[in-house]
Amino acid sequence: MSVKIRFAPSPTGMLHVGNARTALICWLFARNQNGHFLLRIDDTDRERSKDEYEQAIMDGLTWMGLDWDDKVNQKDRTDRYAEVIETLKQNGRLYACYETPEELGLKRKTQLSRGVPPTYDRAGLSLTDEQIAKYAAEGRTPHWRFKLNHAPIKWNDMIRGDVEFKGEDLSDPVVLREDGRPLYHLCSVIDDVDFDITHVVRGEDHVSNTATHVQMFEAISGEGNVPTFAHLSLIADAEGGKLSKRLGSLSLKEVENTEGLEPMSVVSLMARLGTCDPIEAYTDITPLVESFDFSKFSRNPPKFDTEELYRLNAKILHQTNYDDVKSRLNDMDLNDLDENFWNAVKPNLEKLKDIKEWWNVVNAPLTSTVADEDKDFVAQAAELLPPAPWDENTFKDWVGKVKDTTDRKGKTLFMPLRQALTGMDHGPELPILLPLLGPEKVKKRLVG
Repeated sequence: MSVKIRFAPSPTGMLHVGNARTALICWLFARNQNGHFLLRIDDTDRERSKDEYEQAIMDGLTWMGLDWDDKVNQKDRTDRYAEVIETLKQNGRLYACYETPEELGLKRKTQLSRGVPPTYDRAGLSLTDEQIAKYAAEGRTPHWRFKLNHAPIKWNDMIRGDVEFKGEDLSDPVVLREDGRPLYHLCSVIDDVDFDITHVVRGEDHVSNTATHVQMFEAISGEGNVPTFAHLSLIADAEGGKLSKRLGSLSLKEVENTEGLEPMSVVSLMARLGTCDPIEAYTDITPLVESFDFSKFSRNPPKFDTEELYRLNAKILHQTNYDDVKSRLNDMDLNDLDENFWNAVKPNLEKLKDIKEWWNVVNAPLTSTVADEDKDFVAQAAELLPPAPWDENTFKDWVGKVKDTTDRKGKTLFMPLRQALTGMDHGPELPILLPLLGPEKVKKRLVG
């Protein structure tokens, strides 16, 4: 059987890191199995769904290097949903309920106070024609629930192993609003049936939803026609606690634009997060496809550490060739930055945008910040500059001579030189910077 898997985001906001992890895992599995990857946009909520969010989702997936074999929007499938809903009504698997949200809330509160699980009491099934007529006269329209069979619900989860629920312990889920619009649960199952989805991957917070979906699959397509499920453990923070609002709300657009991180840093981390494989910096996604296996995933919550993301990002930049980054440097108005400069500087970069500081230090006009009492020292250091050509050892040789001649050491030795050469008290490493500046520019900056 050919693998067919889908990623189904709702375009009601930006694509966040947690959702991006699910998308990546679905994609890696599909490509590892030479299967089919469907992008399904769950946009039945027309008030909150926005075209710009849908575009941002596609842009985010593309930024990570993920493609899709097919794309479908739920908003285009309302006629199909209506057709299945009518069949389920006729088969007695959907039934009308007239309770208001306040009445349902009161029922739940009463059940909890009695120590009873807050499941729906199926009052809608016993309504008389007179009661229904009375509700209609009041202007009430019903919501519709899916009637669960009170039988064991079992599946073998690719991550959690054997999972079992009792149908009688679950509430019959609402699948149709009062205004007639279908909800996520039923639409999702109808789509999975129609598009022959073989595997469904989502967060472990959907496990109880999956139990109800199993019966929906069977009601729509027959017993035994249920996909294979994999429920991913939810991401925790670096200390193992609940992911903070800051990290949890980090969108891929922010990761790309605000944080300035490389897509493969996100891919490298998210592909291995929660598995027994080591997290390493990859510049190519192919090894991650080849090594993918659901058996490597743990049920324990994986820890998401932004510092690890930055470390991976730095390692990826350190491995990046000039040709692979040249067009992006041009976009940063660094058209004159050549391969020698890139190779000299890249081992010191954490993010690509850091290279602007190096470039500006070397090429921008400089305002000296050397204190008056250090100016004679800096002029003396200029007289000790070694002849060209210069390399990465030149600075060490030069500073050794300056130290021996002036008896300065530590901060009093290095800080005035840094201030004279860069105009700053911190910044790029001087041993690397010196050859990039060259003898003429260095002497000019030292003597003013």
